[in-house]
Amino acid sequence: MVVSTRQDFVTTSAHVEQQLYAWLEGKRYDTSALDEGRNDIAPHVTLDQDSSSGQRGAYTRWRMRETPSPQVGTWQSTLVVRADLRDDQRRTWIQVDIENRPSLPGRFPTPANTPGIARLLLDALDAGDGLAQVKAKPTFIEPEDVPEVIEELCDTERRLPIVVASVPYGVDADGWAEGTVDQAFKHLPGLATLYVLSPEAQPVFNEVLGFHPVFGGGIRTYFPGVDPEWKPDAQRHPVMSRRAIEADIRKAGKILAALPQRQAQRHPLPEALASLPILRTRPRPQTHGSEVERLTSDNTTLREMLDEAGESEIAQAKRISDLNSDLDTADLTADQLRGENEELYDQFQAAQRQVRFFQERLTEAGQYELAYAAPAAPDITYPETFSDLLDRFGELPYLSFTGKEKTTRDLDSQSVDNWLQVAWDGLLALNHFAEVSAKGEASGDFLSWCKGEESRSHPFPAAKVAMRESDRVAQDDKMRKQRMLPVPEEVEEKRMVFMQAHLKIGLGNTVAPRLHFYDDTPRTGVVYVGYLGPHLRNTRT
Repeated sequence: MVVSTRQDFVTTSAHVEQQLYAWLEGKRYDTSALDEGRNDIAPHVTLDQDSSSGQRGAYTRWRMRETPSPQVGTWQSTLVVRADLRDDQRRTWIQVDIENRPSLPGRFPTPANTPGIARLLLDALDAGDGLAQVKAKPTFIEPEDVPEVIEELCDTERRLPIVVASVPYGVDADGWAEGTVDQAFKHLPGLATLYVLSPEAQPVFNEVLGFHPVFGGGIRTYFPGVDPEWKPDAQRHPVMSRRAIEADIRKAGKILAALPQRQAQRHPLPEALASLPILRTRPRPQTHGSEVERLTSDNTTLREMLDEAGESEIAQAKRISDLNSDLDTADLTADQLRGENEELYDQFQAAQRQVRFFQERLTEAGQYELAYAAPAAPDITYPETFSDLLDRFGELPYLSFTGKEKTTRDLDSQSVDNWLQVAWDGLLALNHFAEVSAKGEASGDFLSWCKGEESRSHPFPAAKVAMRESDRVAQDDKMRKQRMLPVPEEVEEKRMVFMQAHLKIGLGNTVAPRLHFYDDTPRTGVVYVGYLGPHLRNTRT
């Protein structure tokens, strides 16, 4: 959690220290003699404190380390109050971090939930993030609040996500907020600015946001940099449907917190916080005991420092590994988009040349008005939802859907506008290919079809088609099993085949949907669609 307040450093520090003591006492830790340096406040629990003030400002910092057992590892909680005199806005920053550091090799860190200190601080302080106020509990958006909230969404200084919960039609707003939204938002205090959109404000809110609406009991997470006028921006701001929330409220709460937690870990700290020195363990000087006892105490402290350094190294290595994995995925996505853009550019240029050629010929033939007349809109009616798409499979006689309909319908809760168009265009192209292939007139697979002239009546970008999975996916038992998808008995006696051919319906989103299919046109004259849903697991997920 990183928030700021307009209160001065001294006042803020007093409030923070008061809440820290309350939190520690709630854990039954000893707060009777806390001081600078290391404090032993319970068995296997230490609290380090350091502070400084000078021409560049001031800070006070506490770091608590709890080690219940080697199996659990160490829970490290850090609390910082910081004022930087170089900050023109004269803000006082408050930072709360909590992380698990495994003590045993090969163990992964346990995900952390929002610590109680975060809620206590948000209740006690007038905390903010850019233009938004950050509170522990969600605030209702009324019609008169909409312009202000829109400004917060578009604020370039915002660091935290803004999570907006809508109210289902005909449901009491207060009851929905207290009974459902509070549970869904359980892990979000300090990670996001929280709102409940009142039914009266919903039409105005969605009209202004245009491509970024939220309604029907859904919850939308708006990450920094919202651009209401740009349709592609909508895919950056995921939506969770009412159906997903009510199906498993605890799971929904964890999913809602996952991306804000990830962003909190990856987002660079404000300069005022990033410039602080590393907190070094400093033992409190002993005023009694023999020289041997003092040396023994120093030796114990040095061993603790060495252990902490080892834990920090492991945590840093894990963080670097995660970042490298993210970079690898981003590079792959960029390569895919680059290839798709190049292909589309070539097709666009070829189409432009052909248009100019026909315009010149029509003009020469005296058909000037026809040459430059506005083209008729394509005679395609796209589905409005993925549920609608499934219902319209009857319009595709050479395709058969054998997958789980629920998986496909659940895409509606996080759908980006063009996913439906891409999916429907892909199905139309597959159906046209299957029709020709069933007659023995196709010269190759679907990818070859998309690259050739035959597909012009129902074009689909070849860059969005993959006819096989990587060897690592195909040879991995778990990943291969996910792609063993249902077909009729006349296709395969075991009623399952390895469907590695797929269409890339979306890129760059946490869902990144895929459509897996199996071409059996040489035998049954049908292409079987065994899966349409979120990207199946691979070596990068």
